Amino acid sequence: MRFVVKLGGAGLENPKLLHATGKAIAELVADGNKVAVVHGGGVQLTKTLAQLGKKSEFISGLRVTDAETRDAALMVLAGRVNKSLVASLATHGQAAVGLSGGDGHVFRARKKKTNPDLGFVGEIAATDPRWIEAIWTMHAVPVISSIALGFDGEYYNINADEMAAACAIATKADALVFLTDVPGVKGADGTVMRWLSLPQIPLLEKQQVISGGMLPKLNACREALTHGVKRVRILPAESAALLPDICSTRVNDGTEVMVA
Repeated sequence: MRFVVKLGGAGLENPKLLHATGKAIAELVADGNKVAVVHGGGVQLTKTLAQLGKKSEFISGLRVTDAETRDAALMVLAGRVNKSLVASLATHGQAAVGLSGGDGHVFRARKKKTNPDLGFVGEIAATDPRWIEAIWTMHAVPVISSIALGFDGEYYNINADEMAAACAIATKADALVFLTDVPGVKGADGTVMRWLSLPQIPLLEKQQVISGGMLPKLNACREALTHGVKRVRILPAESAALLPDICSTRVNDGTEVMVA
């Protein structure tokens, strides 16, 4: 089977969680699956920007990205964070190849049209999964940072959830799993919804039950499910050990997002 795992937040920051995630991904590959990892690194980027004396600003869960912020994102996401994930997989004997979305033209971007303007924030305009497929033939794991190259020659910061959905669609993945800092999508009563259908999302958004960073995540879920990805689950990073069981057994942690 083909899996795309999106990792961000504490899953990248906490050494124990990162170790557990690397172990689970290595087990998936050992079982004969093909796994691609897409990662963000917003927490690490925010810390680096603060060290540089720059304040981070978000609109609807998306980072306002001027040229200086974009350059920092290249350094942090495509550099330190990406290579720490490659190293984590290596500790479990799993070969991995770190990429940015711009490498090999795997992901091409165009500037995201927003009001107000978000700067160097892009959206995926084209994909070419041949490099991912090539890495898979070597039984390795592609580890992809959420940076893509525009047709104008500029690098763009891409929402990692959007990048993960694009990766799952391009590779015809059987499952897309978002490892998150939260236990799942919470309903109006504050409890985690074990099942969430796409038609429920607009109402929850209208009622402001879901907001902020969960909005682009659920938009990514919708994009993946409506373009052929069979299963999409939002799973707490602390439950990463369940990854090998996602498609073979009943997993109750997190939220399963369904078409209907």
